[in-house]
Amino acid sequence: MQNKKFKIAIFASGSGTNAEAIMRYFEHHDAIAVTLLLSNNPDAYALKRAQNFGVEARIFNRVEFRETTTVLEWLEEKEITHIVLAGFLWLVPQYLTEAYPDRIVNIHPALLPKFGGKGMYGAKVHEAVRAMNEIETGITIHLVNEHYDEGRIIAQVSCPVHINDTPVEIADKVHQLEHEHYPMAIRRWILNEK
Repeated sequence: MQNKKFKIAIFASGSGTNAEAIMRYFEHHDAIAVTLLLSNNPDAYALKRAQNFGVEARIFNRVEFRETTTVLEWLEEKEITHIVLAGFLWLVPQYLTEAYPDRIVNIHPALLPKFGGKGMYGAKVHEAVRAMNEIETGITIHLVNEHYDEGRIIAQVSCPVHINDTPVEIADKVHQLEHEHYPMAIRRWILNEK
């Protein structure tokens, strides 16, 4: 692990399917390694997924995240170069965006700027897409700043929404896009590939 040039910390709040896809993708990568998974949810299954890949996992609470430097100290201790949000629902505080300028990335389950912002996550996004009778949806991979879903977009991938698709069916399509495209987009972003 010491010879890896770039070290990722994944932040996850829930099941961790994207986190697992990312850990699997980089498990044997020459230059990039996932070395830490952090969660604000002690019951997140993402923690178990990290354990399965031999990735250290730690849990923090809202006070530690917002009012102390604990999380930043953990990142520095592990020599983290990049942060990947994978189903992480809290707004990233300014001290972290300043410590990692343009080195925090997030995935959003819609085509931003549509269906973004505070409160727009998970099933709520897919329900809104259905309610608005959108003909396509997809994923947006973007850099993170101090506002929800407003950082510079680095990749978008779309898929069709059929008239009879339920929000659950839309979610399934979007999850497939996430698992297929997020790890590759992370690699291109970190290695500055075109």
